[in-house]
Amino acid sequence: MASNDLEVYLTARTALITEERSIRRDFKELAKATEDELHADQIVRAIKLEEAKSIWAVDHPDTPNVFPGMAYLSARNLITKTKIFQIISKMPKGALLHSHLDAMVNASVMLKYALEEPALHIQVAAPLTKASLFSTLPAFRGLRPSEYSDAPSLTSSSYIPGTWVHIKRARDSFSTDLGGPEGFDAWVIGALTINPREAYETHNTVAKIWKKFQSTFDVVEGFTNFFPLKKKYIKDFLLSSIEDGISFVETRFTFFSEYLIDANGEDSVSHAEIFRTFGEIVQEVKDEMARQRRSDAFIGARIIYTTLRFVTCDELDWYLEDCIKLKQEFPDLVAGFDLVGSENDLKPIIYYIEPLLRFRSRVEELGLDLPFIFHAGETYGDGSEADNNLYDAILLGTKRIGHGFSLVKHPKLIEMCKEKGIALEVCPISNEILRLTSSVCTHPLASLINQGVPVALCSDDPSVFGNMGLSFDFFQVLMGSDINGLLTLRMLARQSLEHSTLADEEKAKAIVSWEKQWANFVKSITDGRIFEV
Repeated sequence: MASNDLEVYLTARTALITEERSIRRDFKELAKATEDELHADQIVRAIKLEEAKSIWAVDHPDTPNVFPGMAYLSARNLITKTKIFQIISKMPKGALLHSHLDAMVNASVMLKYALEEPALHIQVAAPLTKASLFSTLPAFRGLRPSEYSDAPSLTSSSYIPGTWVHIKRARDSFSTDLGGPEGFDAWVIGALTINPREAYETHNTVAKIWKKFQSTFDVVEGFTNFFPLKKKYIKDFLLSSIEDGISFVETRFTFFSEYLIDANGEDSVSHAEIFRTFGEIVQEVKDEMARQRRSDAFIGARIIYTTLRFVTCDELDWYLEDCIKLKQEFPDLVAGFDLVGSENDLKPIIYYIEPLLRFRSRVEELGLDLPFIFHAGETYGDGSEADNNLYDAILLGTKRIGHGFSLVKHPKLIEMCKEKGIALEVCPISNEILRLTSSVCTHPLASLINQGVPVALCSDDPSVFGNMGLSFDFFQVLMGSDINGLLTLRMLARQSLEHSTLADEEKAKAIVSWEKQWANFVKSITDGRIFEV
């Protein structure tokens, strides 16, 4: 080959790569970058490259198939040892826009809170043995004092299945053959979480892993329906989010019963009381941040009212009307409405189209700012009912789309999302563990970003997946691409605030506050303070 031919080819190759990358969204972020940001980005890229060799390109006997952006649950212990994670854990992340309130507190912390409650009891439906322990789910409930049981143990030979035992007594008396109190903890936490073996071996289809996933909510319901525990839970969720650099939260609260259980075991806590208490806790946290002179660290939190995709249309009418009443009473706390549950197995949006259209008309008549914020396209299907939810979500005027995993297959819908400013709430770790993708490296996120679809990075159900806060999701996105850098993360964090339900004036203040935090974060990278304890 003539040297001239090689030069011509290499010149054309460089020009093509440059041209193609120049139209990527992340390249456009370079034009907005300050000198400090460019310097910090170079530092992060250098560390990323060094750790690709020192951590992700070496053998780890306990962790097979290691590579950057690998399956999260297998990689988690390695992730926490990296300098990149240390940097990201201190990053101001903007808003968390997609989270389910029943899955937002570390399972071990939840259990600790539960053990403090005198009314909380536990039962099992069958005798516990070594063989049956981890396939037998515990059930929890706050009981009336008249219902308290003297049953001494879950694991004694005299235990009658279905009998309630106080949770602390059940733990203290847990059979030594089953591990004693530590064995009790491992059993309960195992019922509330998904472990690597379940995610990558035994539950190796979408249907199987969703069955396990749903079972964690069946178990945690006994905790989160007990209002004294719920109050501790909400505050812990907000404080832990703040410590991870999250300054605003919109969380989905699933309403399926008319009342939660109070401290006396009575079904008495109304939906209005839930919202009132939520608002009080939000204010408590704001006041706490003010006392610490960290007011900018927390803007506030709101609830996306949700119910389940298996209710009837008549039942949905009741929930929709309840949502409207709560919006009228708590205008600053109700962010929107959604339907939740497995899109692959439960009712599609079109099934509920009549009550949803009535709701939309009623909201318009009342002049309420109460948008739909639908889950849609959380599937690898193409033309399936779950995939078709995307059409209905957009036609109904959804403000954002939860997941939108299959959107990448729909060029017209992508254009509509861009035109209408409909952001995707993308949850990469959740999508990977629930078997929509094998790793973040094969996730459609990069394609969606580079086609100009607005994206907010989210954690979904971190108490189940172990990705508390947002640091792990940001880490996976950074490591899952050789091109992604600090400026990609900046874009995602800023977009989360831009596409929140905050009013324009609140949003502008939130972004100004975030920009100040971001500038300080960038400076801490360039001057090395980021690694100080």
